[in-house]
Amino acid sequence: MPTPDFSQLTDRVKRLGRELGFQQVGIADLDLAQAAHHLRDWLARQYHGEMTYMERHAELRADPAALVPGTLRVISLRMDYLPAEVETIKVLQNPAQAYLSRYALGRDYHKLIRRRLQTLADRLQEEIGVFGYRAFVDSAPVLERALAEKAGIGWIGKNTMLINKQAGSWFFLGELFTDLPLLVDAPASAHCGSCTACLDVCPTQAFVGPNLLDARRCISYLTIELHGSIPIDLRPLIGNRVFGCDDCQLCCPWNKFTTPTREQDFTPRHRLDQSSLVELFLWSEDDFLRHTEGSAIRRIGHERWLRNLAVGLGNGPRTGEAIAALQARCAHPSSLVREHVAWALARLQRSLFMT
Repeated sequence: MPTPDFSQLTDRVKRLGRELGFQQVGIADLDLAQAAHHLRDWLARQYHGEMTYMERHAELRADPAALVPGTLRVISLRMDYLPAEVETIKVLQNPAQAYLSRYALGRDYHKLIRRRLQTLADRLQEEIGVFGYRAFVDSAPVLERALAEKAGIGWIGKNTMLINKQAGSWFFLGELFTDLPLLVDAPASAHCGSCTACLDVCPTQAFVGPNLLDARRCISYLTIELHGSIPIDLRPLIGNRVFGCDDCQLCCPWNKFTTPTREQDFTPRHRLDQSSLVELFLWSEDDFLRHTEGSAIRRIGHERWLRNLAVGLGNGPRTGEAIAALQARCAHPSSLVREHVAWALARLQRSLFMT
């Protein structure tokens, strides 16, 4: 095949990406020096907690060509995920309901986006011949947000999320590392201004400052990444958030521009957007595995699922139903579960004397 016109090929890549359901496609070079400095400083402060994989592959994160030799460009793509007509604030304000991060309500995004990226590569190879590439979806040492910022997809906001002026921050990212010398896009500029809403609203005050998150205090870390006991002083602050946290997105003014997703796979499954804490806490391990098949939630396992829900129940209303559900788990085989159940029961007992 003749050598392609890389200007035209860049446009073609973007059109194909949009045809495959991505809302935006951008191209970045590989210079991540500034992001690498920020990462090293963050790791030195131990803000990554138990996420040792962040430290283990830090140098690869800063050097895409070392991760995938021959890489010249990174194609960065975003896909909106917020389902239409899903309550958020009302669920958070109802302490008897379980709040799960909105990205986890539907099917696991990793497989869906990876398939689309593979299809994009296949379509390109049909048109221009074989080229070098590798697809990533939050699955390897990749500085996704830094690359997306360089590709013009959005800027890294004070809440460390990637924010787009036309779309807010409710979207997934995927990358295609390639040896094609495509034309790069201009990096996105920051538009947070003097706003500090996300820093102020964080329930556990996990933000040390703008663009600087102490993950050890972040509810998403505590409910998903942390394998052991949730620190006692942070448990009351978690409220009814049992898998992740969206507070720093819910308050962001740019999210008024969010467009609901058109992907049916991202719509809520098994009533996870409207279930009570008690209802989910009563799931057996078989129930959990069945209801979380193909879901990002399954990665935490039934033990941590119960741990998180016990904390939510301890922060919720003192009802006979909640107490009975907790008491039924008092002799659970897991010491982790038993510990958090005991804490929840003691907390509900204290609430009786405080009323």
